[in-house]
Amino acid sequence: MAALPAPAVVGAAFAVGSVPWTGLAARLVAGVDLRRYGSGTVSGTGLYEVAGMGPLVVAGALDMVCGAAGPLLAGRHRPRLGAVAAATTLCAHNWSPWLHGAGGRGVSTALGATAALAPEATALFAVGLAAGRLARQTGLFFLAAVAAVNPLLRRTRPGFGPVLGVGLTVPIVLKRLAGNRWPPSGPLPSALVRRLLFDRDG
Repeated sequence: MAALPAPAVVGAAFAVGSVPWTGLAARLVAGVDLRRYGSGTVSGTGLYEVAGMGPLVVAGALDMVCGAAGPLLAGRHRPRLGAVAAATTLCAHNWSPWLHGAGGRGVSTALGATAALAPEATALFAVGLAAGRLARQTGLFFLAAVAAVNPLLRRTRPGFGPVLGVGLTVPIVLKRLAGNRWPPSGPLPSALVRRLLFDRDG
């Protein structure tokens, strides 16, 4: 079977990444637009708060599948293209055209992408999430995992790891800073620090 051309892989990655499964689940199950609920984040946390664990598991699994789709379409022989496709999916998820530029934080999508390309990064993210849940500081601990993923991938995947590391880190950090509501409440410098470190406005 002939490999898909690179533009087709990247285009498909954007298309699947743009589908806001978490937002759709919140609307279907609870009738809630997550952009207008709580922090305005179209995220798993928001979905859990309005609809519970079942919809969260389903939507999270779908986001992970979307994250893995681009790398799988690229194939094992084109890991650098897979890394670009993963970054494209993450950008489409975080700034979905179906939500007029709003979106989630890309956590589940990043887990799916790394599961297909670099499982050691998936493990790092999972440890960060688990530790954050135990410490009740998920945003801070996940940020630490994101900061650690670049040196990890540079060492374990020298061929394409730097591309994947930057492709994951930049959309995640920018989305935390920008959020879905602008400007943030309060003085801008302190608000941006809160968003970056704790992924919240309050």
